[in-house]
Amino acid sequence: MFWPMFAVAMGFLGLSVLGVLAVRVFVEAQRLGRQVTESARRINRAAEDLERATASAARSAEAL
Repeated sequence: MFWPMFAVAMGFLGLSVLGVLAVRVFVEAQRLGRQVTESARRINRAAEDLERATASAARSAEAL
């Protein structure tokens, strides 16, 4: 009777470890998603700044 109970306990322990790891992966995936969103926002802002600077430089070159 010991071995079946031991097997059930080990199965429960294994499922518990997998559950904890799944939660950790989920949390890290959310954090990565937020970082990607923030990076995309910063890249878009930099692209807009570059576009404005290019337009300004083109106007300055036309004036010469």
